[in-house]
Amino acid sequence: HTEENAQGPLQKSCGTKRNRQRAHTKRNLLIIRYTQEMKYQIIYADPPWDYKGQKQHSGKGKQDTGGAIKHYPTMKLQELKDLKPMIDELADENCLLFMWATSPHLDQAIELIKAWGFKWATVGFVWDKQRVNPGFYTMSQCELCLIGKRGRIPHPRGARNIRQYLPHPREQHSKKPDETRTRIELMFPTQNKIELFARQQVNGWTAWGNEIQ
Repeated sequence: HTEENAQGPLQKSCGTKRNRQRAHTKRNLLIIRYTQEMKYQIIYADPPWDYKGQKQHSGKGKQDTGGAIKHYPTMKLQELKDLKPMIDELADENCLLFMWATSPHLDQAIELIKAWGFKWATVGFVWDKQRVNPGFYTMSQCELCLIGKRGRIPHPRGARNIRQYLPHPREQHSKKPDETRTRIELMFPTQNKIELFARQQVNGWTAWGNEIQ
């Protein structure tokens, strides 16, 4: 697979984190649109969901770890929906979208899947972080990777016995288990794959994200 890194320097004139994120998104949209001719059958995304400044607490008597905005620029739902032209450029006629969503954003995630032109399919992976977080209702421990579908499931298929349950200790803030990519590769070994909002380059994947070195 051809690997493309659409990362580039952000303009210093952008004032706030949100403005820098918008500038980065628009710039990379143009880069992918005009230099990336490859179509992808697998799109893997971990959107920077907006928590409206809500902080994440480590437990009673402990300090909060800061909200998502402390770690990376977040995007509102409409800003994510506005990426539809880029998604249309990237997605093949038969394409699967693997999208991470936290529990408070499940409704927005399914809405975004449809806004990007995919049909809601199922839950692909249930990540057990093996560590609990306090919550308003029950103690949070799992995160879901949802699947949306355009057209048909891409062929040829690979492994058909991949488990949905994914136990893996939580690492740094928001980082998803590398095992997720490995399982997707086993399911679809020959398809073109791209990771959106990526943090690193991975062999065999095209990567797009503002944290890539």
